[in-house]
Amino acid sequence: MSVTKVKIGFIGGSGLNNPQILENAKEVAVDTPYGSPSDVLISGTIQGVDCVILARHGRQHTISPSNVNYRANIWALKSVGCTHVIVSTATGSLQENIQPGDLVILDSFIDRTRTRIQTFYDGSEMSPGGLYTFQWNLHSVTAPAK
Repeated sequence: MSVTKVKIGFIGGSGLNNPQILENAKEVAVDTPYGSPSDVLISGTIQGVDCVILARHGRQHTISPSNVNYRANIWALKSVGCTHVIVSTATGSLQENIQPGDLVILDSFIDRTRTRIQTFYDGSEMSPGGLYTFQWNLHSVTAPAK
């Protein structure tokens, strides 16, 4: 039985793009078939686990949500060996029981960024072959509520 080494890619908004959380951090410039990602990748470790941080809007926060090259960002993380991707976002809630600072795992959201390409599977030459499905099973990765 072979064991796959985990490498986690973090795509962070303004709250999760601090490279100081990484040990042995180094910048890695990556180009992709979809163009450049939002910024350089910051590679390092967190408690011995290989990790990569990418600032979704760029480290200077110069890229608006509709102009983020999401395909390049995902491709870049995959190209440096990331096996998992965790994406954070900071936003408000219309539910009064959710307070600032609460951690919420989304099961649906409204995406108002209409002008960007929304999929890798667009029929172009670079489009990956085959059809891939993703099944949510959050109960196996989340802790019970207290």
